[in-house]
Amino acid sequence: MNVRVVVTGAVMIVAALGFFLYMGTFAPKSNDPTGMMQTVGEVSGFVGAIGLVMIVFGALKRKRT
Repeated sequence: MNVRVVVTGAVMIVAALGFFLYMGTFAPKSNDPTGMMQTVGEVSGFVGAIGLVMIVFGALKRKRT
C-alpha cells in the first residue's frame, strides 16, 4: 500500500468537504445562491472524486522495494 497517496486522497476529500461547507456560508449573500452552490458542488465533487480514486489506487498498488 502506498500510504502517501492514500493520505493525500483523504486530505483532498476533507478539503473538498471543507470548501463546500465554507462556501455555503457565502450563499445567502450571493446574487444567485443556487447557481453558486451548483458550481461549488461540482468543484467539490470533482476534487472529492479524485481523492477517492487516489485512495483506491494507493491501497491497491504495491510499493516497490
